[in-house]
Amino acid sequence: MDSIIRVQGGKPLQGDITVRGAKNFVPKAMVASLLGTTPSKLRNVPLIRDVDVVSGLLGLHGVQINFDQGAGVLDLDPSNVETAHVAEVQAMAGSSRIPILLCGPLLHRLGEAFIPDLGGCNIGGRPIDMHLNALRSFGAIVDKQEGGIHITAPQGLRGTKINLPYPSVGATEQTLLTAVMAEGITELTGAAIEPEIMDLINVLQKMGANLSVDTDRTIRIEGVKELKGFTHTALPDRIEAASWASAALATRGDIYVRGAHQPDMTTFLNTFRKVGGEFEIDDAGIRFFHPGGELQSIVLETNVHPGFMTDWQQPLVVALTQATGLSIVHETVYENRLGFTKALNQMGAQIQIYRECLGGTPCRFGQRNFYHSAVISGPTPLHGAEIWVPDLRGGFSYLIAALGAEGESIVHGIDVIARGYEHFLTKLGRLGANVERA
Repeated sequence: MDSIIRVQGGKPLQGDITVRGAKNFVPKAMVASLLGTTPSKLRNVPLIRDVDVVSGLLGLHGVQINFDQGAGVLDLDPSNVETAHVAEVQAMAGSSRIPILLCGPLLHRLGEAFIPDLGGCNIGGRPIDMHLNALRSFGAIVDKQEGGIHITAPQGLRGTKINLPYPSVGATEQTLLTAVMAEGITELTGAAIEPEIMDLINVLQKMGANLSVDTDRTIRIEGVKELKGFTHTALPDRIEAASWASAALATRGDIYVRGAHQPDMTTFLNTFRKVGGEFEIDDAGIRFFHPGGELQSIVLETNVHPGFMTDWQQPLVVALTQATGLSIVHETVYENRLGFTKALNQMGAQIQIYRECLGGTPCRFGQRNFYHSAVISGPTPLHGAEIWVPDLRGGFSYLIAALGAEGESIVHGIDVIARGYEHFLTKLGRLGANVERA
């Protein structure tokens, strides 16, 4: 069923909210628990749909799970891992892409894995070829079947050399989760080094894995025969923190984000300040606020870490509609991530998208006919409209636009946002937003 809210905009967001563990880390750490012979404990876990999906998938494979939602503590016991029924895996996975990461752990524990057809946000091609090629490199046999992929390793998994053509987060995670118990040494070059990747490495090291990370994006893993469980506190969600920061800017508000972590947000904070936002940092979090006056247009290019994160782009674009002058945004990570701007134009924004690489160095999408650059003219008053959520980050961006607009907006499909934003409607209420279920 459609999930609809009514938003009365035009009111600054003000108050104090909390972010917990990162959506891009917590489900991966849950998958890593499959590799252990003893139980694991994960703290600072948010109540989001991706955690529910992975809990369900692990449960189907015999993992005993206890989630103290109030405390955000997840206990996982993989002592009795078993093969799950294909139909149940398909039903549980839904549109999530997480199941592909179960391959390595399941191959180590059970000797086989079945992965259903994968979904995810409609923001561009997210092929699993790099995942499958990595598994084949370890010695796995990949059999594509109707409705999914069956993977076996009759000769076991062996260390290998893998060079990623692009520093894919997912392919890096796949390699790490497979290599830690593969026989011999694995060398991964061109790896992603996002903070969430580094925290996954922390978890695997706690479990007994031998890993080292070089400054040239090379990760070396020496396989071990057995891993134990872990106790770990998840790093905070830098995407959610930046989303609330952008909401403060777009609504001329003042939001203290408890749990926001400066070292993981350095690039965002620099950009936030260039636009005209202000922030104050203390040990518990970061206060983001609009100091008054005009916002400044900027030239922005997304990139892999330590560049400006692609998931920060969409919420900030909403704030850039209120900046004076022409802002240029060049998206280099996902080719279709600017499609959400069409609805913003319907609300009064003036955003044009282009196939060319604007405002930066040419990227891999420049000759492929994708609309991956945007020019934003501002400031433009936004007005309420009826809009449909396209994906997770675009959906939260629409909420920001509706909150900053004059008049009423009707937003359809907002339950998608629950995939990565814990209690977001409750938090909006705490910030004084006029939002209600339709």
